[in-house]
Amino acid sequence: MSSHTIRRVRLLLCAFAGLIAVGFASSRGFAHGDVVPQPVDTTGLSSLGAEWLTENPYSGNALAVKIGSSGYNQNCARCHGLEVISGGLAPDLRYLDKGKEGDEWFIQRIRHGAKKADGSTMMPPFEGVLSQEAMWAIRTFLVSKAQSD
Repeated sequence: MSSHTIRRVRLLLCAFAGLIAVGFASSRGFAHGDVVPQPVDTTGLSSLGAEWLTENPYSGNALAVKIGSSGYNQNCARCHGLEVISGGLAPDLRYLDKGKEGDEWFIQRIRHGAKKADGSTMMPPFEGVLSQEAMWAIRTFLVSKAQSD
C-alpha cells in the first residue's frame, strides 16, 4: 500500500470514529429531559391562586382532561411515553395512586422533580415553569388514563 492510501484509510477511520463519538454523545444527551418546557394554555379552567393545593381541584373536569392531555404530550411524554404509555425510560404514570394520596405525591414530584442518590436529575422540577393550573390539568388527564394494578 502506498503512503497516500494509508493516510486516506487513517483519515476515514478517524472520521468514522468521530461520527460514532458524536452519535453516542448526542444519544446520551437526548435520552432524558431534553424537551424545552412548553406553555400550557389553561383558558377556561378556574384560577387556583398562589397557595399550592394538595388535592386535585379539577377531578373529573372534561376541559381539564383535554388541557392536561396537551400539556402532558408537550412536556411529559418524552420521558413518560405518548398517551401515558411508558417505554421504560421513566415510570408508567397510568399506575399512580388515585385520590388524595396520589394527588399529594404527584404535585410534590412535578413541582420539585427528583434526583438520584448521586445528585443527577431523574426528573426536572416544573415549579416556576408550569402553572399550578397546568399541573393539576395534567394530573386530571393522568387519572383519566389510570390503570388498575
